[in-house]
Amino acid sequence: MTRSAARPGIVGRENELETLDRALAEARAGAFRIVVLSGEAGIGKTRLVDEFSENAAGDPLVVRGQCVDLDRDAPPYGPIVAVLRGLVAAFGPETIRDAAGPGISSVSVLVPELVPELVSSPDMANGERGGAGRMFDSVAGLLTTLSQSRPLVIIVEDVHWTDPATLELLRYLASLERGSRVLLILTIRTEDASARSALRSWLPELDRSRAVERVELTRLTRRQARALARQLSSDTRSSIDFSLLYERSDGIPFFIEELLSWQQSHDADRLPDTLRDILLARYDSVSDETQQMLRLLASGGAEVDHDVLLAVSSIDEQSIENAAREAVRAHILVVDDTAYRFRHALVRDAVHEQLLPGERMRFHTRYAEALSARAHSHTGASQIAYHWMAAHDLPRAFASALDAMDAARSSYAFSVAARMGERAIDLWQHVPEADRVAGRSLEELMADTAYMLRNAGRSDRAISLIDEAIASSSPSDAPFFARMLRDKASFLANIGREGSIELLRQALDVLENEPRSVLRANVLGELAARLMLSARFADAIPVADSAFVEAESVTSPARMSVAANIRGMSTLSLCGIDEGLADLELAGVLAEGDDSAMMRFWVNYSDALAMLGRYLESINVARAGADRAVARGVERTSGVMFASNTIGPLLSLGELTEADDLLDRSLELDAPIGFSADIRLLKLRSLLLHGDGALADALLEEWMPELRQKARIDARLERTLATIAAEICLDRGRSMEAWQAARSVLDENHLDFASLDLPLLATAARAFAAVESHLPSAGRPGIRSRFEDVLHRLGAWPTAPAYAAIARAELSASTSAWRQAEACADSPLVPRHLKAYVHDRQERIDAQTRADDGRDKTGADTITARERQVLDLIAEGLSNKQISQQLFISAKTASVHVSNILRKLGATSRTEAVFLDRSRE
Repeated sequence: MTRSAARPGIVGRENELETLDRALAEARAGAFRIVVLSGEAGIGKTRLVDEFSENAAGDPLVVRGQCVDLDRDAPPYGPIVAVLRGLVAAFGPETIRDAAGPGISSVSVLVPELVPELVSSPDMANGERGGAGRMFDSVAGLLTTLSQSRPLVIIVEDVHWTDPATLELLRYLASLERGSRVLLILTIRTEDASARSALRSWLPELDRSRAVERVELTRLTRRQARALARQLSSDTRSSIDFSLLYERSDGIPFFIEELLSWQQSHDADRLPDTLRDILLARYDSVSDETQQMLRLLASGGAEVDHDVLLAVSSIDEQSIENAAREAVRAHILVVDDTAYRFRHALVRDAVHEQLLPGERMRFHTRYAEALSARAHSHTGASQIAYHWMAAHDLPRAFASALDAMDAARSSYAFSVAARMGERAIDLWQHVPEADRVAGRSLEELMADTAYMLRNAGRSDRAISLIDEAIASSSPSDAPFFARMLRDKASFLANIGREGSIELLRQALDVLENEPRSVLRANVLGELAARLMLSARFADAIPVADSAFVEAESVTSPARMSVAANIRGMSTLSLCGIDEGLADLELAGVLAEGDDSAMMRFWVNYSDALAMLGRYLESINVARAGADRAVARGVERTSGVMFASNTIGPLLSLGELTEADDLLDRSLELDAPIGFSADIRLLKLRSLLLHGDGALADALLEEWMPELRQKARIDARLERTLATIAAEICLDRGRSMEAWQAARSVLDENHLDFASLDLPLLATAARAFAAVESHLPSAGRPGIRSRFEDVLHRLGAWPTAPAYAAIARAELSASTSAWRQAEACADSPLVPRHLKAYVHDRQERIDAQTRADDGRDKTGADTITARERQVLDLIAEGLSNKQISQQLFISAKTASVHVSNILRKLGATSRTEAVFLDRSRE
């Protein structure tokens, strides 16, 4: 669709309209698109999307959601609920239910009227419809399915006011797959976005996506402002002081409209002196009755449904309609289906400031009461809480905050739930019999709120609050006190802080004289897990034994499974392979029927198989776990762990393309560091395998603080990080840094972790060989002796022969050692890239030996075995990058091989090299 540059009512936005038209055309063709419209207040974002949606080509379905400014109490998912209800209105409930499929139970969390029976189900009320991830996936799937029949334009306005839950859902929707015929338009007020840290960190992520286009609306030029003034002027013959108009408006369209209206209805020589006067100019021009209605409306937010306005108003419906009609004619309000909306949020703010204290309390009380009487969804609870707070009715604000906390938790809006919990805590001392109203003690409320804070990603704040709860509680209530200690241990682990083991031991001391319980089995199991993750395997095994016995005594197969799981992984890591695998398999049997225990089994079992070099088996187990994670809606947490347990073995098998595809999809989910750390390390590994050490180095520097923090309490991550960091340093020529990164594996107090220490030892040996001449001579023999001690100690691990041979070859740099390493690396247990590395090192050592012996003074014209492989691939027409992927070497190494081949054959091109080689046969 070609738009006219002279379309009435829109000036200076022709390029932006073309951008939206193009994005819609691409979305219609099956390429999901996002356009972010940003600009300052009054710049014309809403006017632009109105113009676009009214005249969009091809009749797409346009649905809108509006983020609202209710201080920090914006209802969770409010704009998404509006979008979904727009879809219901357009397609009908039955079509929505069919399109959602199994995900309808998750979608009904947001739109309960779709499946009313689920709303009243006790199980559903307790959050059994899945997690936030499943809800996000269900909404995304619904949009994708509906868009196949008709392209969708989804407009979410004023994202700078978005609640955290909506922001997380938008973040998820931003990764919709190709084939989703959806155009998502977001409008953002620039000056407010800078103050919202979550939004500020998300926008750069959006910029990195090829599906996203950012459009910044700028102020109008003098020429554009004059054109707009001429269009808006009701009397083209009237005298307008345009210079003064432009000076006062600064080229902001909304202010031009307001000032122009003032000039045409007042003394042209006089203009309002302040922004507030500009914003209230139209308000001041309407009747007292309409002003009163506008103040009432402003108390409800930027948009209020007609029936809600009627419920809170003290005048009859006809008077409301008369007042609304006058406000619409005065261009203060617009009608949006069944609701009234201020034409600009700044006007609403200015009108709300006109409220007298009595009016403020009275109006907000009416809204709270009206919304309480009609609330039928989770998203209304926080609005009610906001109005009671604004009305300064503290007892009701307290009760409604608790209701909003529970409602937000059931819809996985943990940030809102945490904020409501903190508000209730602040109000506790002002409410008579607060414990009776809350149905819990203050300490229990603190513990509940801390849990919500942890789920909202605010573990630091969660720790502070749980500390306060613990300090004001007594160990005499042993189960509650122990649960708080267990929770704090979990919060600390989430952010990589130490202390979890001590807290779990303290919890066991508190439960010492209590009857056997699932709680004690849980605490024992988690203690065993923390010991295992710290590589204290010998300590973990007896604790896991105790957890198993405790769980068995209270008939808890799920906790028995976790205990057997941890015991099996710890036993296996101490080289008790058969016994460890048997325990892991027992854990799988005991986990049947319990999703949480089963997924925990799949994570560790797939990890164990990969550690043993059984890569295909590991992939199959991890994929089974990934399928269950999708079904449970935990793709961004457990699902990411299963992805990493699939990607690692794929890389080891040389399946780079499949691994990279899954790797990129997993990174886009932006999982918390506790789940994404392995994915980040695998990304660095992949970059090294592709020969892009520069990018790997840059990403490591960016990610290192979080990775190092997490590695402090996770020995597995610590070893892997040390190995990859050292390899990146070696790739970039920083050998001493590589040695510093890897040398910890030789420390006297280093706890053995054979499967991961062996690769680290091989890398450490390479780094030591590069820097040995720069180290004090007195210490060198001791370091070499230490290598042998550690290699001997780890010799029982299945992959030890290959890694030990490589480490010894790195240290000796002899032809015989590298030939031995090449023979040992020819094992199915060894990653394919390691075989390629050893082969190349052995060839280089051989070439150097021949040159030193005088048998290869000119570099020889003999094509080596590796060069023969490269030449065969050149004959197939492969590029250097494709050759590197086929042979699992870096692109730089592939380029060196190609250069050597051309030199040895006396060829000037790849084609000539193939011809000359065949001519010699």
